[in-house]
Amino acid sequence: MELRTILVEDEANSREILRNYIAKYCDGVKLLGEASNIDEGLTLIQKHQPDLVFLDVEMPFGNAFDLLDKIPDRTFETVFVTAYNQYAMDALNSHASYYLMKPINIDELIKAVDYVKEIKAKENALDGQVLKAKSIKTEGKITLPQQDGFQVLEVGDIFFCKADDNYTEIYLEHKKIVVSKTLKYFEDALNEYGFARIHKSYLVNVGEVVKYKRGKGGSVVLSNGKELSVSASKKAALLAYFQ
Repeated sequence: MELRTILVEDEANSREILRNYIAKYCDGVKLLGEASNIDEGLTLIQKHQPDLVFLDVEMPFGNAFDLLDKIPDRTFETVFVTAYNQYAMDALNSHASYYLMKPINIDELIKAVDYVKEIKAKENALDGQVLKAKSIKTEGKITLPQQDGFQVLEVGDIFFCKADDNYTEIYLEHKKIVVSKTLKYFEDALNEYGFARIHKSYLVNVGEVVKYKRGKGGSVVLSNGKELSVSASKKAALLAYFQ
């Protein structure tokens, strides 16, 4: 598939390098325009509605996060390009699909583009379709440790789990249970039962997902009406559950 792309980078030399790398190594990427600051970048994005934006973090008169804040309902994927690795966590929190360090590694650039292609292809394939999860194991029980012993729970009764430091909040239809285990513990325990890690804070029962929404990072709506954010780095794994 073709990815309609914009570069937002204040350094002309860096734009040239990235432009040439994309043209030489990334098939199916159509460059729509280039911007040297966030105002130019915003104008290009609003005009062209791209699939992908390569975005430098540090720019004059603002940074990448200032630009993204101006587009709360964005539908494009973002690949951050920067010489400063201290922005990695902020990039993930801003729903970046990929994080490239300067000088750009060609293999990493190809991985970034391929990942975005995978996301977009799956989103397009599911557009207008009734979401139907692939066949997964749904029957089983899990024990939840408690101060006076443990509680046995049917895994199918769990809608989603939410991280709370070293605790996990388990959401059922009409109540919440707090357990002194990390979300990673439940991610491992429930993996074979069709639970997907969609965000650093959320583990969701895929069988309860009734809607997927594109957006700044994407989100899912569960059968109980609860809407949960999806990290860009988790999109492909989530969408792979659906036919």
